[in-house]
Amino acid sequence: MLLEVRHLHVAYGDAPAIWDVSLEIGAGRIVSVVGPNGAGKSTLINSIAGILRPRRGTILVDGEDVTRIPAHRVCEHGLAIVPEGRRLFTHMSVQDNLDLGAYRGAARSQSRDTIEQVFELLPVLKDRRSQIAGSMSGGQQQMVAIGRALMAKPRLLLMDEPSLGLSPRIVAEMFAIIRRIKEQGVAVMLVEQNIHQALELAHHAYVIEQGRIIASGEPETLLRNPQIKEAYLGV
Repeated sequence: MLLEVRHLHVAYGDAPAIWDVSLEIGAGRIVSVVGPNGAGKSTLINSIAGILRPRRGTILVDGEDVTRIPAHRVCEHGLAIVPEGRRLFTHMSVQDNLDLGAYRGAARSQSRDTIEQVFELLPVLKDRRSQIAGSMSGGQQQMVAIGRALMAKPRLLLMDEPSLGLSPRIVAEMFAIIRRIKEQGVAVMLVEQNIHQALELAHHAYVIEQGRIIASGEPETLLRNPQIKEAYLGV
């Protein structure tokens, strides 16, 4: 198994954010984590990325415990994150932002080939490689954030609310890009409030509410669950 999360507990001070969360992701698979705003989705993904430290529990990559190693060493295990809000260096060019994604030694040595692969996947970036990132539209900036993460040559891409604040047309394009990333053999953990799209895309899904996983399974099974349909799909 590429990623295993076992009985994870994370808190902000004395306030618990997620507790007893377990999930797994196999190589080349798309797993969606869905739920309402404030359910703990971003806390979960930031914990896996090494940005937040769990109180208890274990995070394994290829069976190796990475729970408490620094975030840059998590990246060395083949994980990269597209954070919520993109977090670009907005006064730098698209090219410079992409180059920063290839800071790992192994990724840096392959960066010339990798950037051509990124441009093939996201051609708008090739056309705008000299443009200042902060002058781009929200959808284009999200493309830069995805491209930057892919420059790290990840085996697992962690995506935190990639459709947030984007128009329906750009959202559709974003999910098409995620499909193509999967087709290139990269596993994806997708944290999303856009539940219809996230479930349609995934091989497996987890529903999180108030910091706990309340349901999991194949998307088709979850879509037939009356509680899930009523609470999250408005049916």
